[in-house]
Amino acid sequence: MSWALVALGGAVGAACRYLVDLGVTARFGDRLPWGTLTVNLLGSAAFGFLVGLSAATPDDLVTLLGVGFCGAFTTASALLWETLALVERGRPSRALANLGLSVVIGLALAGAGVAVGLSLSA
Repeated sequence: MSWALVALGGAVGAACRYLVDLGVTARFGDRLPWGTLTVNLLGSAAFGFLVGLSAATPDDLVTLLGVGFCGAFTTASALLWETLALVERGRPSRALANLGLSVVIGLALAGAGVAVGLSLSA
């Protein structure tokens, strides 16, 4: 049953990632990969929140939303590919900004999500 939850969550997560990426890129352009940055930051916060709630959350829901949805919604491969593409286009400062924003803000949002989740599950 777990594989089906991962597949379902993954299908929805991947579709949401695609739609958010399209919308954000259309709105803010492609000087930086804003779409990928947005999904990764949202996914970090959401997964952190889920981890904070995990003691009070059924395992199947963690599998569906955490492994399935968040796993497909976020994308390390696109982050790295787009960062390398910025370097190849002669934009190393943008590449560094993209990577730095993703890691630093992503960790902060994940931590904030855990804190909020823990406070709600207490």
